[in-house]
Amino acid sequence: MRRVGTDGAAGCWRPGDQILWRYRENGGAGVHIARPVTVVRDDEELLAVWLAPGTQCVRPVLADGTPPHQEPLRTRYTKPRTVAPGRWFGTGVLKLARPGEPWSVWLFWEPGWRFKNWYVNFEEPLARWDGGVDSEDHFLDLCVYPDRSWGWRDEDEFAQAQEDGLMDGSVAERVREAGRSAVEVVRAWGAPFADGWEDWRPDPSWTVPALPRDWHRTPARLST
Repeated sequence: MRRVGTDGAAGCWRPGDQILWRYRENGGAGVHIARPVTVVRDDEELLAVWLAPGTQCVRPVLADGTPPHQEPLRTRYTKPRTVAPGRWFGTGVLKLARPGEPWSVWLFWEPGWRFKNWYVNFEEPLARWDGGVDSEDHFLDLCVYPDRSWGWRDEDEFAQAQEDGLMDGSVAERVREAGRSAVEVVRAWGAPFADGWEDWRPDPSWTVPALPRDWHRTPARLST
């Protein structure tokens, strides 16, 4: 899993580099989520990035500006949408992704750096370009807690997305299989849950990344 540079050369980002973590529209061609992040680690085994509190991001909203989660589920994915700028609130998120894996793992903390949980976000394996990484969210999620218990999240959204034609049967089955695989990793307490990332802290010298004006641009090339 290597970066694709502007000259086509492969390489890795360095700790402290600022990139974009983006999600494409489900059933569309555009980008509807863009989050500037700071690289923590990037190598052939793992990409780790930090989403700092207060970061200006791009998020999807309904055409009238309503956040999607406030819309009833039966019409949440069928009403017209647009995108809007916003700030990432909370204590920040550490995101971890391994090459080719159909999920990323996010770490959340309470104020005062009290660890809250891991969050497994099922998605297309990350595709890399010179400015960051792109994926497509698959609706289903898994929460994993410090006592090693776990539970599914957003199963209703996963079902509704299929009903509304945002995900066909073959993709849905791949997501279910990814879910089963992730649960096996949790039960075995494999990486990244056993790797001590909950004790990680960001470099205090890092600045909050700015949202580039061309956050929505189409990459010249992608690499996985």
